[in-house]
Amino acid sequence: MNLENLMPPLMFLALVVFLLSGYPVAFSLGAVGIVFGFLGIALDIFPAPLLKAMPDRIFGIMSNQLLLAIPFFTFMGIILEKSGLAEDLLDTMGKLFGPLRGGLGLSVVFVGAILAATTGVVAASVMAMGLISLPVMLKYGYNPRFASGVILGSATLAQIIPPSVVLIVLADQLGVSVGDMYKAALIPAGLTVGFYFLYVIYVALFRPKWAPALPLEARPDAGKEAQTAFALLSYLLVGTGAYAVGRFLPSWAEWLEVLVALALWTLVLLPWIRRNRLLQRALLSMVPPLVLIFLVLGTVLIGLATPTEAGAMGVV
Repeated sequence: MNLENLMPPLMFLALVVFLLSGYPVAFSLGAVGIVFGFLGIALDIFPAPLLKAMPDRIFGIMSNQLLLAIPFFTFMGIILEKSGLAEDLLDTMGKLFGPLRGGLGLSVVFVGAILAATTGVVAASVMAMGLISLPVMLKYGYNPRFASGVILGSATLAQIIPPSVVLIVLADQLGVSVGDMYKAALIPAGLTVGFYFLYVIYVALFRPKWAPALPLEARPDAGKEAQTAFALLSYLLVGTGAYAVGRFLPSWAEWLEVLVALALWTLVLLPWIRRNRLLQRALLSMVPPLVLIFLVLGTVLIGLATPTEAGAMGVV
C-alpha cells in the first residue's frame, strides 16, 4: 500500500485520538487537516497551492446562503434545551405511557422524534434527553443498557428527521433543493421511528424486567391516561383528515384548513380538557414544538421559506 492510501485512515485515527482526548470538535478537525496538509507537502504527495487556496475555500463556505441555516438551527436547539420544554414533554409523555410496560422507553422515542423535528441538532437532543430521562428510567428499574440504547438511538434521530442539519449539507453538496431532500427523508425517518417503537414493545413483551411499568405512586393522574391518549389521537386523525380533504387547494389554504379544523376540534374537546389535568399538560407541552415544526419544516416543504429563513423564524 502506497503512502497516499495510508493518509486517510491515519487522519481518521488522529481525529479519534483528538476527540477522545477531550479537545473540542472544531479544533480537532482543524488541527488534523492542517497537520496532515503540511505533512503531505513535506512528503510531496499534496500540492502546496491547494493549501494556499484554503482561505478562498473558507470564504466560499461562509458566504453560502444555504449553509447559513446551520447556526440558526444550532441556536434553536440550544434555546430549546435551556427553556425546559424538553423536560416538560418527557415528564408528560412518561406519565401518559406510564401504565404500559416499556412506557418510559416509548415516551423517550416519541419525544426524541419531536425534538429531532424541532431542532435538527443531535447534540441538543442527546444532552436534553440523557440528563432528564436516564436517571428516571434507572430509578424505576429499567435495564441500564436498554435505557442507554433507547436514549442514544432516539436522540440521534435528528440526523435523518427533517430539518436535519446533515440533510442541509447534503443538499448543498449534491446540488438539489433542501425541500426535495426533506421530502425524500420523510418516509425513511418514519420507518426508523416505527422500528424503534417496535423494538421497545418487543423488549417489553419478551423481557419485561428490562422495561417495567411505572408504579401507581409515580402516576398522580392515574386513570386519565386512556382518555388523554384518545384525545391526542383524535387530533392526529382530524389533522390528517383535513389535510386529505384540502389536497386540491393551494398550499397556504391547505395548511390554513388544517389549523382551522384543529382549532374547532379543540372547542369540541373543551369539556374534557377542563376536567383532565394530564390532557392539559400534554397539550401545553406539545403545542410549542408542533408550532415550531410547522414554522420550520412546513414552510420549507411548501416552498414559503428557505431553510435559512425558516431557521431564523424558529429562533425568533
